[in-house]
Amino acid sequence: METLLLDSGDVDENARMGEVVAAVESAFAAYERGHTKMPAKSYVDLPKYNGDFRSMPAYMAAEDWDAAGVKWVNVHPDNPEKFDLPTVMGTMIYSDPETAVPLAIMDGTELTMKRTGAAAAVATDHLAVADATSLGIVGAGVQSYTQLDAIAEVRDISTVVVSDVRDEAVDRFVEVYGDAFDVRRGSIEEAGHCDVLSTVTPVEEPIVSREDVGDHTHVNAMGADAEGKHELADELLLDATVVIDDFEQCTHSGEVNVPWSEGVMDADDIYGEIGEIVTGIIDGRTSEDGVTVFDSTGLAIQDVAAAHVVYEHAADNENGTPFELIQT
Repeated sequence: METLLLDSGDVDENARMGEVVAAVESAFAAYERGHTKMPAKSYVDLPKYNGDFRSMPAYMAAEDWDAAGVKWVNVHPDNPEKFDLPTVMGTMIYSDPETAVPLAIMDGTELTMKRTGAAAAVATDHLAVADATSLGIVGAGVQSYTQLDAIAEVRDISTVVVSDVRDEAVDRFVEVYGDAFDVRRGSIEEAGHCDVLSTVTPVEEPIVSREDVGDHTHVNAMGADAEGKHELADELLLDATVVIDDFEQCTHSGEVNVPWSEGVMDADDIYGEIGEIVTGIIDGRTSEDGVTVFDSTGLAIQDVAAAHVVYEHAADNENGTPFELIQT
């Protein structure tokens, strides 16, 4: 049985964003229905190297397909300066749930960006106003690109406002998307008064206030993925309808983790999980007014859902490099 080796280019080519969004929505639904197995993310700290490894295994069963795999990812902050390597890298092992054969080994960094954008798109589809045409982005790093790619799949986005303290990062973003969208540099307040706002920064002191956000803006809070990270002011969170991806992860390391730990927020301040909305247990947006916030920490089932899309297309298109990992 051959295993496919898929590099970042292969993943990019075969992660058809519309299908990734649908697969991630299926993953949220499967999670809510109890059709997943997802042990807690485990950490291997490496103080000698100022870094760590993280393993994220998962299995999910959608209505007409299932998928399993594990993502092995690192965070090494010294990499860019010392070794000219990314701070975060990932490898995904995608396996056949029936036989356990490793169907593919693929780049997990590109995969993570795709599924993170897709998660924001699922939330936007259910929580943003139906006629949303403008998207604000705070943080013009690599994650910002798939925010636009994915959200444009669910709303007719025409205007994009990008805010970042790094002028060169905004310039790159404008260069990439300037022909397809009316995209411009703006302040956090200008970005926040768009119909949809995605925040993708690693800050630990809030940079988006309640006044920075419009009266009907939907906010995708994507940057907080560790304890202590916090992009949105407490007043904004308390005034918004807050939807999370997973209660345990979000209260520990999501956007709400700081106000939660300080007793500023409690369970009454969280409307529900995105899986409850996807499955119709609770409603998504029901009014043209009101701020909504999606607190996304990223779930391993999103990775296996995205990997499913990548593998199916790569196999059909004969992309990647097949090799005999298992001799039979």
